[in-house]
Amino acid sequence: MINRVEKLSLLSEMIAFAKYDKDIKNIEYNFLLGVAKQLGISREDFDYLIDNPINYIHLKSHSERIVQFHRLVLLMNIENNGGDNNSSGVIKLYNFGLRMGLSHESITKVLYLMESFPNKIVPPDVLIDIFKTQYN
Repeated sequence: MINRVEKLSLLSEMIAFAKYDKDIKNIEYNFLLGVAKQLGISREDFDYLIDNPINYIHLKSHSERIVQFHRLVLLMNIENNGGDNNSSGVIKLYNFGLRMGLSHESITKVLYLMESFPNKIVPPDVLIDIFKTQYN
C-alpha cells in the first residue's frame, strides 16, 4: 500500500504529464480528478497540486509502478482523443516509464502493442503480463 505523500507524488506526476505540451484539457482534468478520488485525494488537494507540484517519489513496489504507467498510457490516449499518437507523447511516456524504473523492453513492447488495440488502450492484464515477463 502506498502512503499519502506517494499518492500526491503520483498525481503530481500525472498532472505534469498532462501539462507537458500545454494546459490541461477538460477531459484530462476529469480523468485526473477521477484518479485523485481513487487515491483518496480531495479535490482541494488535487487543485492545489495543479499549480504547486511536489517532487517525484520513486515507488518501491513494482506493481504500483506498472499501475502508474498504465494510468499514463490512458492519459496519453485521452490527450490524443484516441487519434494518432504524436511522437512527442510517445517519447514523453517512454521517458516517464524509464524514470519509474521500468524496463525499456517492456515499455517499448507496450507502446508497440498499443497500436493493435481499440482506441490504443492496452488491457490491464496484457500490460501486467508484459511487465511480468520482463521482470522475471
